[in-house]
Amino acid sequence: MAYIKIDAQKCKGCGFCVKFCPRDLIKLGNELNNKGYHPAAFNSEEGNSECTGCGICALMCPDVCITVYE
Repeated sequence: MAYIKIDAQKCKGCGFCVKFCPRDLIKLGNELNNKGYHPAAFNSEEGNSECTGCGICALMCPDVCITVYE
C-alpha cells in the first residue's frame, strides 16, 4: 500500500502537491506550522486505499518535504 509523509514544518503551503495529485488525496490543513503557513496534509484514511505512490506530489514540491512510500 502506497502512502506519503509530509514534513509539515518544512511545508510553506504552496499547494502544488494539492493541485497535481491525480487522486485528490492531499489538502491544505487548517493548522499553522512554526513558519505561519498552512501545511499540506495527506488524507491517510482515503489514501491507504487510493494512493498509487506515483510520486507526482514529491516531484512538484519546491521544498522537498514529501516522501513517498510504496
